[in-house]
Amino acid sequence: MTGSLLTQTRRLLRQFDLRARKGLGQHFLIDGEVLQLITSAAELTPSDVIVEIGPGLGVLTRELAQKAGRVIAIELDNKLAAALKQTLASFDNVTIINEDVLKIEPQNLATDYKLVANLPYYITSPVLRHFLEASAKPKVMIVMVQKEVAEAIVAKPGKMSLLSVSVQFYGEPRIISDVPAQCFYPAPKVDSAILRIDPSPQPRVAVDEESFFEVVRAGFTAPRKQLANSLAQGLEVSKAEVLSLLERAGIAPQRRAETLSLEEWARLRQVFKEE
Repeated sequence: MTGSLLTQTRRLLRQFDLRARKGLGQHFLIDGEVLQLITSAAELTPSDVIVEIGPGLGVLTRELAQKAGRVIAIELDNKLAAALKQTLASFDNVTIINEDVLKIEPQNLATDYKLVANLPYYITSPVLRHFLEASAKPKVMIVMVQKEVAEAIVAKPGKMSLLSVSVQFYGEPRIISDVPAQCFYPAPKVDSAILRIDPSPQPRVAVDEESFFEVVRAGFTAPRKQLANSLAQGLEVSKAEVLSLLERAGIAPQRRAETLSLEEWARLRQVFKEE
C-alpha cells in the first residue's frame, strides 16, 4: 500500500504543481498501515466530528471522511488548501479551512469533537497547548509528532520536562506506535510517533493554572541546576527564601526539576502562594 500511496502523492504534487515546503515542515504520509493505526486510535464513529490539522494532500482526510460524520480540515498552505477543495469535492461532509490553526478559537470550530493531526514539528507544542487549554477541549487527540517529542511528553518523574508537565496537567498521553521516517515523502531526518492524549475534564491537579505554570516554568529555567537554584533564578527571589519554601513543601532542594511529579509541583505552588 505504501507504493500506491507514494505514486498517488507524486501524481497529486505534479497535478497541482506542488512541492513539499520545508519551511512549513511538510512531509506527506505514504504508509497505509500507519493510516489505519491513526484511524483505529481515534475510534471513529459515524457521529464523530473530526478536526484535522495539516491535511496536506488529503490522504488521511479521505479515511476520516469515510468513517466519521464530519471532518473540518485546517490547512495553512494556500495551494494545498485549493487542491484539497478540488480533490475532496465529492465528500459533502468535509470542510476545508485555509487558515492558521493557532489563530482559530477551538470552540469556534466545534464543541464536541476529536482532534487528528499530522503535526509539523515546529508547531507541535503551540498546537497541543492551544487545544488543551481551550474552553472546548477535544474528546481525544491523535497526533503524529517527532518520536523524541512523544517520548518527552509521556515521560515519568525523573525525565520530566516543561512540555511533559504541560501536557500531563491537562490529560493522559500514551504512545500508540513508532513511525519510521520512510513512511513519509519526502522522508524527514527523524522518526515520528503516533501519540494519543485523553484530555481530563478538569486539570489533573486542583490548582490555579496560571500560578502553577509560573512556578513550573521557574523550576525549568535552568533544568540542569538543583531545584533551589533554578527556582531562585526563575522567580527572582533569594535562595534562602526558596530553601524555606522547599522545606515546607517537603521537597529536597538538591533535586532537579525533571524529578518532580505533578502533585509535587502543586504542593510547591501552594506554599509559594501562601508566602
